[in-house]
Amino acid sequence: MQLPREVIVGDKTLELVSDICEKLGFSDSAFVITGPNTYKIAGKKAEKLLADAGVNTNHLIVSSSTMWEVRAAEERIEEAKPQVVFGIGGGTKIDVAKLSSARQGVPFISVPTTASHDGIASPVASIKGLSKPYSIMAQAPMAIIADTSIIVQASHRLVASGCGDVVSKFTSVNDWKLAHDLKNEYYGDYAASLALMSAMLVVRNAEIIKPGVEEGVRVVLEALISCGVATSIAGSSRPCSGSAHLFSHALDVIAPSPAMHGEQCGVGAVMMACLHELNWKQIRATLQKVGAPTTAEELRIESEFVIQALVEAQSIRPERYTILEEKKLNHESAEGLARVTGVIE
Repeated sequence: MQLPREVIVGDKTLELVSDICEKLGFSDSAFVITGPNTYKIAGKKAEKLLADAGVNTNHLIVSSSTMWEVRAAEERIEEAKPQVVFGIGGGTKIDVAKLSSARQGVPFISVPTTASHDGIASPVASIKGLSKPYSIMAQAPMAIIADTSIIVQASHRLVASGCGDVVSKFTSVNDWKLAHDLKNEYYGDYAASLALMSAMLVVRNAEIIKPGVEEGVRVVLEALISCGVATSIAGSSRPCSGSAHLFSHALDVIAPSPAMHGEQCGVGAVMMACLHELNWKQIRATLQKVGAPTTAEELRIESEFVIQALVEAQSIRPERYTILEEKKLNHESAEGLARVTGVIE
């Protein structure tokens, strides 16, 4: 069970980066993995703060989460031999830092500049170019430094996407319980409860999750971090990734222009909640309140691709038992589900 030792969420917390390093014993050297924009937003400042504290620091700019970028990062890490690797940016930069540091046996610190999905705190990484279109285990961050004054300036669409990812935990936990009841799969009450609590946190606070409201960003960040911790406790992505995620992964494969991961998970959660006979209307209302998509049109994805993704979702990861395996949707039943939940007209 890998858990973060330090979680710092709040206004101007980036300024604590060198203090956190010293507290964790990383006072000699660090390596920063970031993006071209996020280097300007936070990476450059973090690097200067570390250098001012006497920490020898190098950085690498990456543009996507591909195995090519991971290998390039590994080469630089091997060359620099840092005590710790920082992932500073959105999900793609953090995922590259997470996997490359894990493969080199170096601790990793997550510094998100967006709140778009739970990868900022989880031990799993989503990397393109692998044989499977879903996330793989890497390592949990040693620390998370989330500066709300930076994250609140990002597009609200990213925060809304994070909400979609969080509310999908309602269905992933039920998928997990179903697998336990029918397939005798391990089920952890504590990890499941933590994931559900995170989803309820977003539902209860949906009214304040609005553009430019730092308090709302903090709520989403805390929920996303709790989801990441739930994954660490479970030892797998089970409490946080189920049928809604399979639907999102299927859309990534099928749709010519997929939407954001969290956005697709949110729409998937509405439909999967209906299959589970949960309160899917509450999930839809929450997404609407925070400004997240609830329809194929809002995702800017053709209805036909949504139907096809519903039919093919379970085949993305057949060993992961979900409600989709139970219901075995065909084109007609998938279309009916999408229509009854208002995802397509």
